[in-house]
Amino acid sequence: MRLRHHHRGAPAAAGAGLTALLLAVGLTGNAAAATLFGDTFDDGNADGWSKSGGDWSVVTDGSPAYRQGNNGSELARAFAGQTGWTDYQVQARVKPLSFNGANRLVGLASRSTSSTKMYRLALTNANRAELQMVNGSQISVLGSAALTVATGTWYTLRIEASGSTIRGFVNGTQIAAGTDTAYAAGRIVLVTAYASAVFDDVVVDGAGGTPTTPPTSSSPTASPTTSPPPTNPPPTTGLVGWATQNGGTSGGAGGGTVTVSDPAALADAVEGDVATTVRVNGNLTCSTEIRVGSNKTVIGVGAGSGLTGCGLNLRDARNIVVRNLRIAKVRAGVGNGDAIHLDNSTNVWIDHNDLSSDTTSGTDYYDGLLDVTHGSNFVTVSWNRLHDHVKCSLVGHSDSNSGEDTGKLKVTYHHNVFSNCFQRNPRVRFGNPVHVFNNYYVNTANPSYSYGIATTCGAGVLVEGNSFENMTDPTHVGEGSSPAGNLVERNNLYVNSGAPQTAGSVASIPYAYTLDAASTVKAAVTAGAGTGKISG
Repeated sequence: MRLRHHHRGAPAAAGAGLTALLLAVGLTGNAAAATLFGDTFDDGNADGWSKSGGDWSVVTDGSPAYRQGNNGSELARAFAGQTGWTDYQVQARVKPLSFNGANRLVGLASRSTSSTKMYRLALTNANRAELQMVNGSQISVLGSAALTVATGTWYTLRIEASGSTIRGFVNGTQIAAGTDTAYAAGRIVLVTAYASAVFDDVVVDGAGGTPTTPPTSSSPTASPTTSPPPTNPPPTTGLVGWATQNGGTSGGAGGGTVTVSDPAALADAVEGDVATTVRVNGNLTCSTEIRVGSNKTVIGVGAGSGLTGCGLNLRDARNIVVRNLRIAKVRAGVGNGDAIHLDNSTNVWIDHNDLSSDTTSGTDYYDGLLDVTHGSNFVTVSWNRLHDHVKCSLVGHSDSNSGEDTGKLKVTYHHNVFSNCFQRNPRVRFGNPVHVFNNYYVNTANPSYSYGIATTCGAGVLVEGNSFENMTDPTHVGEGSSPAGNLVERNNLYVNSGAPQTAGSVASIPYAYTLDAASTVKAAVTAGAGTGKISG
């Protein structure tokens, strides 16, 4: 997602009404701040954008651009960035293509805390530009101006958010400024309402950061990390969850890129703490675990790249991204025996991987598919396929490790497939809150031998918006000899499944996220999870 520099035709001038009403201004001081995000779509894809509604695709419009082509969609949105971004400016070029009815709009939004809450700069076919505070169906106009909005014409939109001050610009001219405190932080959004449009040259500049007043929590607070937060820009992806906290997770962003095709080269490339993106090309057969250092992105090329016979060990490290890898058949005795193992590591994002025993014979090759242990913290597990295994994901390795784990082990699981994972999906000790939302659980191999999620040792697990199918025991409070934890369930779907067990209360979630309806989760997650869905 490199920014490109080129010249196109000059954007259309603002209409006479706009000129009469407004004061022309240049870029504010924010323009000199660090670039947090940029996408010109020159690479031919829209990796890093999450979509809701509409028909989005990268097309050629003079150069590659991002088009929403369905003007029958009531509300189409594409999200990017991090939920913790606070003071920043976002700018994009926008070209309306068509409007389906009166008072329709295309626009750009800032500080989005959910799919329907944001500050939006909208161009309407009522020939107005409006700076809006959007809260569901309630829209407050912070300021507006007359502007001729013509289809087929490019407009440069910019929103600047600094504290409670929100400003909107069209073609470099300020159209509105207002004060509002509804949203302190959030992602950027490209948006249409009953309209089609093309978007290009998206850039975000600013200080970023996290909200100055985080939500209160009844859980023990995590111990401060001894390492400084990462200074690289955040990944251009729709990262959500715990990995957005504690300074965010950027992996190897800002460093060099290397492509490897054998296990020895991979082990060399991922050691140390220098920021590096490591592309794994092909399926590598290995017999020794690969230890990953700090500030690394490890990403597979295509749908079939990854490891067979060994896994990744993330130990005493921070700021790591692992994406688009197939890891299978890790033998017992090879390191931890896990496909991916976290040991005293913080700010980790595990995304769009395929982890399995890779067998239909019932052979259990190794211990866990994905285990988070020894005080690891600020972890997001998203859009993965974990399948055909017994013990799939463990959070907290021992009942006796409360001294190291209490106040840590904060993990988000969202939009994963757990298929024929007979237990530990996850099993949690001490972590509070562990957030499990919008995952699809299905057991077709042996429904009588299964539980989904277990909470033990005083942990707090929020289970919401998931789809359970053929799961005899969707949730357990306590497991084996481990004492009970706390579990809150809400808005889940149970198909041919037993009743969930619940107990107690769970600490609050400090980050913004969008919860999909449980009825939509199976289709969305089976289509979108696993390898080959993002480019390496």
